[in-house]
Amino acid sequence: MKKAKWRDPAILPFTILPFEMKVFPSLFILLILAGACSNGYTPKPRGFMRIDLPARKYQSFDTLFPFTFEYPVYADIRPDSSRMAEPYWINLRYLPFHATLHLSYKVIDGNLAQYLNDSHTLVNKHIPKANAITQREFVDREHHVFGLVYDIRGADAASCYQFYLTDSVANFVRGALYFNMVPNNDSLAPVIDFLKGDLEHMINTFRWKKLSKH
Repeated sequence: MKKAKWRDPAILPFTILPFEMKVFPSLFILLILAGACSNGYTPKPRGFMRIDLPARKYQSFDTLFPFTFEYPVYADIRPDSSRMAEPYWINLRYLPFHATLHLSYKVIDGNLAQYLNDSHTLVNKHIPKANAITQREFVDREHHVFGLVYDIRGADAASCYQFYLTDSVANFVRGALYFNMVPNNDSLAPVIDFLKGDLEHMINTFRWKKLSKH
């Protein structure tokens, strides 16, 4: 079995002034003690709340949907209930981390270029808040899964991870990870890195139920 390939992207002394010790001996002693304390103080770097991460364990999403994949046991899946939702649109919710992966599905009917362009446009909307956006190509020829993964870096970026997958002929899936809170990706960095590992596992195990002839 050929292993799916991830392709790398092509793409900051305390000094005491002299004075008359005879006049204020007690004050002099206090100043020395205060100076000693001041010289020994080191400002502490700003810290973030500790986040306990669960052990990784996966289960299969294998239903009547046109695709299947593996996802964590500490996440749950719900149908997308938004007004614009279409068949086979789901939300993968990471409740312990207040995060949701929005997964949408489209049937390709001569309009793959449009879906690809829409995906790029949605990623580019994060440019004003992002420090950097990198992309990596995913290729699994054995299972006809091809796509791009976008890593969006920046403390205020609303979405830190997006991707699309397609067989280039009939099926197209797009995913976008959002946190259900005001973005502060510096403090969320350990969680973001952890969830990226889960999402890459999901992509590596992604399969189409029915493959069209290429």
